[in-house]
Amino acid sequence: MKTLTDYNNGIFAIDAHYVRPLLAAVHMIESTGRVAFVDTATFTIMPHALAALSTRGLTAKSVDYVILTHIHLDHAGGAGAMMAAFPNAKLVVHPRGARHMADPSKLMAGVEAVYGRERARAMYGELIPIATDRIIEAHDNTLIRLGTRELLCIDTPGHAKHQIAIIDRQTSGIFTGDTFGISYRECDVSGRPFLFPSTTPSQFNPADMRASITRMIGFEPEAMYLTHYSRIAPPRVLAEDVLRRMDECVRIAKTGTADADRIEKDMAAYLLSEARVHGCTLSDQVLLELWAMDLELNAKGLAVWLDTAA
Repeated sequence: MKTLTDYNNGIFAIDAHYVRPLLAAVHMIESTGRVAFVDTATFTIMPHALAALSTRGLTAKSVDYVILTHIHLDHAGGAGAMMAAFPNAKLVVHPRGARHMADPSKLMAGVEAVYGRERARAMYGELIPIATDRIIEAHDNTLIRLGTRELLCIDTPGHAKHQIAIIDRQTSGIFTGDTFGISYRECDVSGRPFLFPSTTPSQFNPADMRASITRMIGFEPEAMYLTHYSRIAPPRVLAEDVLRRMDECVRIAKTGTADADRIEKDMAAYLLSEARVHGCTLSDQVLLELWAMDLELNAKGLAVWLDTAA
């Protein structure tokens, strides 16, 4: 099964095999023998990350940065393991997330409250604290130099308040985490991605998400690199898609009872209809299985947002 995708521009996607194949991508950026990883998936990423380095003739000492788009554990759960393995690396994270990387106990407690201790530990292992002197807080417009590349970190709330996007000035690509949405490769039609918003708990805000997506598009990116899942283009057209679908998901949430189960059902029906318009021929059952975790979390996030807004 293919784990590494080379985009022939110094950017590589590593399939983390989190939950299933093609769900979570960890991106590796290489410049003159120096490396940055963007997002980490979970503690199980290390064999894949080390294999990717080896493929390029690089070692653990080649890694200068581990950059987190945000601290949800499908993006940051492997940060401690990476930092332990990469002795020269600095962790780059939004200021709101820095303390949770230094002391991840509250993060883990929150996950255990949702999944139960046994399942949470099976999914995310033991979170490893990171020394504060190895953490760089990426305030808005923080510029990082990697070899001959410049990586610009900008604040992009909407999905989470601790979310950044990373702009690779060499390729005009943007690593978006979840702010630009979710696009699974199984739903591609003739190379065209199907994109929908990530409105998960507990900090979804539609006005912030719209502003962040609009700001990213203002950089005239060549492509977007999503954690779920990897490279999509053209960005401007896809931004229109995800914002339109976000607006409709918000409308669905506002219409009827503010109940997550009801929202999930109505949102699933809407996204299925959108997938058909897109030309996707996968069965409803297959699509609902692919989207199951996202539909549940998105509905809960919309319900939390409604409650907060009220």
